[in-house]
Amino acid sequence: MTEKEKCLQGLLYNANYDEELLRERAVCKDRCLEYNQTKSSDIKRRKELLKQLVPNSKENISIEPPFWCDYGYNIEFGNTIFVNHNLVILDEAKVTLGDNIFIGPNCGFYTAVHPLDAAQRNEGLEYARPISIGNNVWLGGNVVVLPGVNIGDHSVIGAGSVVTKDIPANVVAFGNPCKVIRQIEQKNTPDIS
Repeated sequence: MTEKEKCLQGLLYNANYDEELLRERAVCKDRCLEYNQTKSSDIKRRKELLKQLVPNSKENISIEPPFWCDYGYNIEFGNTIFVNHNLVILDEAKVTLGDNIFIGPNCGFYTAVHPLDAAQRNEGLEYARPISIGNNVWLGGNVVVLPGVNIGDHSVIGAGSVVTKDIPANVVAFGNPCKVIRQIEQKNTPDIS
């Protein structure tokens, strides 16, 4: 089994010394750099580059540079997503964002988990857990979503939150660690999923 296959199955794998993964990350980082250096007025080129970076995305995706990810192919964007500046997605595992998502500046989605054992970390070993964000979700600025977290439809995550555990649908949640503060009553929100 290759290191990439181990990674995609959530097994312990070698992230730092595997040639295939190093090459794929280098290609992705080059594409990120090109995207980040494209003029804001060159909308056509930015859309082309974003489609190359994140091939598993739908329509109406707008990401203000800079945007950084590790592979791109593990990211799935739904329809109509707006992301403010400085998004980081460490997509060693799948990162899925639903439809109608708003993400504030300086947000991060981190799927990689490093072993507690220092010897394993020093060998470059890690594993990854997927992240899933439902439809109609708003994440304020400086939100960090950690490995294995799911956020339900229609929820709002307050600025500066560190989301360490699943957040249900229809809630306002914030803090470090992020926790549910109150329910949200939805009024006439169409279900487009």
